[in-house]
Amino acid sequence: MFGLLSLAIAGVATYLGYTVSRDYTATRLRFVDAIQRPSTPWIIGFAAFGIGVPLALLLPLVTLFTAGVFGASVGFGVASGARKARGMLPPGDY
Repeated sequence: MFGLLSLAIAGVATYLGYTVSRDYTATRLRFVDAIQRPSTPWIIGFAAFGIGVPLALLLPLVTLFTAGVFGASVGFGVASGARKARGMLPPGDY
């Protein structure tokens, strides 16, 4: 029972991490040059994983798997949002 609940928490964290980071990157960070660097999604994904690890150690239903999947989903969301923002920018060098 706790395993299924933990898996549901991981699924919700994955969905929210991806959608929120994609939308935030595409709308609020579209004029920030650093978001277009290839290393930015990796850095943000590792930072999100770093935030999830203490939660995994403190909360019994949040596991390290949840923290890892959350970090990956945030990284993929940032990469997707950067691609989306690149298409919304006016022509020029970026």
